Amino acid sequence: MRFVIAGATGQLGAHVVEAAAAAGHDTVGISRRSGVDLMTGARLADAVRGADAVIDVSSTASMKTRDSVEFFTTATNNLLNAEREAGVPHHVTISIIGAAEINANYYAGKKAQEDLLTARPEGRSLLRTTQFHGFVRQLIPAGRLGPLQVVPAMRSQPVSVAEVAAELVAIAAGEPVGIAPALAGPQEENMTDLVRKYLIAMGEKRAVCQVPLPGAWGRGMRNGTLLPRRGTRLGAQTFDEWLRAQVAARPRT
Repeated sequence: MRFVIAGATGQLGAHVVEAAAAAGHDTVGISRRSGVDLMTGARLADAVRGADAVIDVSSTASMKTRDSVEFFTTATNNLLNAEREAGVPHHVTISIIGAAEINANYYAGKKAQEDLLTARPEGRSLLRTTQFHGFVRQLIPAGRLGPLQVVPAMRSQPVSVAEVAAELVAIAAGEPVGIAPALAGPQEENMTDLVRKYLIAMGEKRAVCQVPLPGAWGRGMRNGTLLPRRGTRLGAQTFDEWLRAQVAARPRT
C-alpha cells in the first residue's frame, strides 16, 4: 500500500515512516522541507494523489490556545480537502487521551482537530494515546532555571513512540474505523520523577522542583484527565526500559 505521512520529519513521523517501510508499504513523507505546506495547502493535492491512506502526525510547537487551534484546524481542513480532491479513501490521525476534556492551550487544538474528524467520520480513523516517553526531553529546556529544573505537576502513563507508530500503520492498512481503541503506556508515572530519572541518567546534576500550572491546562495535568480510562489497551515498554535504551545509545567519549 502507499501511505503519505504528514509531519514525517517529527519525532513520531520518523517512526511512522520506519514502521511503514518495515511493514512493506510504499511511504512518502510530506513537510515544508519537501515543499508541501499544510497551512497554505500548497501542492497538497498532488502530494497525496495515489495514496491508499494519509497518516497525519503533524504538530505545532506552540502551547498557546489560539495558535494551536489555528494550526490543527487549518492543517486538518487543508489535508481533508486535498484528500477529497485526490480521491484518497482513508485519513488516519493521532490525538491525546483527555485532550478534548481539558480543551486549553495545546490540547484545545487537538480538540478542534478531533471535532473536525468526528463530525464526518466516514473514511477516517482517530487514535488517542498518552504522551510518549520522550516527552521528558521537551519539558527540560523550557523548565531549566539556573541550577533548578522546574517541572509541571503532571500524572502520566507514557507510551513507546515506536509502538504508537506501528499501531498507526496497522490502522492505515485496514478499513477506516472512526475512533480506534486508545493506547497507553503500561504504568502510571509522576512526570517530576521521570524528569529526575532522565537528568540523572544523562549525568546532569540539577535539583528538580515540581510546580502546579494554573488554569484548566494545569488542572488537567494534575487530576488524571490525561490518564487512560478502564479498558484502554496498554503498550509493553516501560519508561525505565526506554531510558536504559537511551543511555545505551549515547555516543561513547
